[in-house]
Amino acid sequence: MYTLLPVLNVFSRILFAFAFSFLVPLAWAWSEDHEQYRYVWEGAFALAALSGLALWAATNRHRRELQARDGFLLVNLVWIVLPAYAALPLLFTVPGIGWTKAYFEAMSALTATGATALSGLDYLPVSVNVWRCFLQLVGGLGIMLLVVAVLPMLGLGGYQVYKAETPGPMKDAKFTPRISETARGLWGVYAAFSVACMLAYRWAGMSWADAFMHMCTTMGLGGFSSHDASLGHFSSPTIEAVATVFMALAGISFVRYFIVIRSRSLRPLIRDREIRTYVSVLLVSIGLVASLLLGHGVYDDSALALRTSAFHVVSLATTTGYASTDYAQWPVFAPVLLLFLGCFVSCAGSTGGGIKMVRMVLLIKQARRELVRSIHPRVVNPVTMGGAILPMSVMNATFGFMLIYGAVTMGLTMLLLFTGLDIVTAFSAVVATVNNIGPGLGQVGPASNFGVLSGFQIWVLTFAMLLGRLELLTVLVLFTGSFWRK
Repeated sequence: MYTLLPVLNVFSRILFAFAFSFLVPLAWAWSEDHEQYRYVWEGAFALAALSGLALWAATNRHRRELQARDGFLLVNLVWIVLPAYAALPLLFTVPGIGWTKAYFEAMSALTATGATALSGLDYLPVSVNVWRCFLQLVGGLGIMLLVVAVLPMLGLGGYQVYKAETPGPMKDAKFTPRISETARGLWGVYAAFSVACMLAYRWAGMSWADAFMHMCTTMGLGGFSSHDASLGHFSSPTIEAVATVFMALAGISFVRYFIVIRSRSLRPLIRDREIRTYVSVLLVSIGLVASLLLGHGVYDDSALALRTSAFHVVSLATTTGYASTDYAQWPVFAPVLLLFLGCFVSCAGSTGGGIKMVRMVLLIKQARRELVRSIHPRVVNPVTMGGAILPMSVMNATFGFMLIYGAVTMGLTMLLLFTGLDIVTAFSAVVATVNNIGPGLGQVGPASNFGVLSGFQIWVLTFAMLLGRLELLTVLVLFTGSFWRK
């Protein structure tokens, strides 16, 4: 008979480690001399730590090496239960928030989605905004571990693609022999980028508190802000430029940065097909949106149009979700394009959401292959990446993922339409949450938030964020009967 106890034993250690995250907002509460909030963060720390210790003591006799099925359960436990602990402090620090919005906010933070149900962010205690933003940095680190340590074990990660597209001897030098060593290397790169981002924000004119918070949400590609107006609050071209650069950098696979450092060469970045396509799509989209804004008279200054276009294209395409203006008021092509870009532009191995650029590249290659075969049926024309032929297992996995992705997007949209939402709000909300983009259009556009939705609608979108962050199959496999059979 299958038992959850070994999985719970591993989860107990993750929960105990997560408890120390509450010390970050606690430190800000002490520095701001908010005594009434210190007890909230201290209590949250104690609850999570004691829960982890108690669960560890109850399950420690059942330790064993985890199998693939255990990995599925562990990943789901982490991304379902940790937001519940993360949401508890919000109930006691945000007036009138309620459990539904608190859990939605925590899930949005840990999945680095950036969809918020809160307003009046400028008036919240600093420690609360720090917690919301810091969760996105924690979520980014968790995503790294998921990509490197867990998903490859389950056969759901991008390792097959990375191996196929890396030419020559770099195939075997890409990862270190130990997963833990690889994780430490990736987290080291992530930490270095994070420190550089915070210092750049501070140099650009932000306070230390704002620089820390926006660093967390920039590197996590989550897009939370301590201000209702997002980065528009600062009205600073320099701050927007810093955000644009670091969002673009964070949208590239951190595995690639790790390889660059280990190989001491930029060739892994320059020769990577996914990264080249990523950069090309961003540049073309920036030019297209800037031309549209100038052509429709939204801006008269070409430099301003280009700057605004670059910021919003990179923000939405990397699934960050920052805004400096209400882009939903632009000619309709622009906001729809921005939402569409968020579905696929981020690279696999980054902290961004969506289906990832590498899958889009593979689909285009397969489509081109079928066009050639329709004319020359006997031609040998395999799908390749980096000069290596991709096995059919990778292509089948890509097709299966896209089929489920389309079905989930359509199904959740229909469910929201059934509740009475208009088509623009329903569809864009699902796209924004399944792809972990953040803001949608209509009632959940950049000038509004998800707090206008009903409780049931918010729970549907909370589930959509979980599905998107765990790449759909990791969650949906739990609903199959074969998963639970021994």
